[in-house]
Amino acid sequence: MFKFIKQYAESISNVQIYPMISLLIFFLFFVILLVLVKRMRKSKLDELSNIPFDKEELSNSTL
Repeated sequence: MFKFIKQYAESISNVQIYPMISLLIFFLFFVILLVLVKRMRKSKLDELSNIPFDKEELSNSTL
């Protein structure tokens, strides 16, 4: 099965570009996330970190 896929992939021209593009997208996504988190204000970070402990939201929701 793997030999068939490998032979098929090698027969396609410029197949080496697709893994590089996907790696670049993956890398850029996490770099952008890191920059956004580093630039986030401390007050916003505290607000987001307390979301699981917010009892008002839990008491208002109906399941």
